[in-house]
Amino acid sequence: MRGPVRWVLWDIKDTLLKVRCSVGEQYYNEAKRVGLKLPATQIEAAFREAYRQHSHLYPNYGVAQGINGQLWWTGLVKSTFSQCGVQDPALLDALANNLYHNFSGPENWEVFPDSNSTLKSCTALGLKQGVVSNFDRRLEGILQGCGLRTYFSFLMTSEEAAVAKPDPGIFVQALKKSGVPAKHVVHVGDHYINDYLTSRSLGIRGYLLDRHGLQKHLDVPPQHRLQSLDELPARILQETD
Repeated sequence: MRGPVRWVLWDIKDTLLKVRCSVGEQYYNEAKRVGLKLPATQIEAAFREAYRQHSHLYPNYGVAQGINGQLWWTGLVKSTFSQCGVQDPALLDALANNLYHNFSGPENWEVFPDSNSTLKSCTALGLKQGVVSNFDRRLEGILQGCGLRTYFSFLMTSEEAAVAKPDPGIFVQALKKSGVPAKHVVHVGDHYINDYLTSRSLGIRGYLLDRHGLQKHLDVPPQHRLQSLDELPARILQETD
């Protein structure tokens, strides 16, 4: 017997929230708004390449190099549009600042249908809840705008923690905030390594969210898998190991 669950820690992107439409579409719409005609597919491809380079050069929003999330993202947007042939510095600045702020609130984010009901059920069970997410400082405003902020006792972003999943250090900091041993904590996320393996390596009861049944990892037993967040409250009540 490991004792009762007291806390649920949550991943955010693709677990509780998702972007409303693709990056290519959203960047295309902003480019169109300032008078640029660029194919969404070209922007999407440029973004993916810029993101790969940026993440390699400046991991976790460049915290270790003295960069913050806003500088990181605006630099990434400028790099994306530069690859698409946009050279005007004033235009690049406008695109970067507009898109950074566009993603700061609920407009570009969509709450999954099972998020609110599950968070509410966990609260009704007397569980405290927190966030462990590879996200920047905009997360609080996004959750506030989406109506989810009140469910959480704390938000642990990788920008604030100065360490990102799959480094277990971010979970160690979250456990300190919770004030209980790992055996009394559940973590839910959609990423096999970042969420499931890393949390379980610390003794947290990790659950892998696999909404579409596409994750074929043989070492994740059925009782650790969720196809819907609605399955979680009953699973927590049943769990004794």
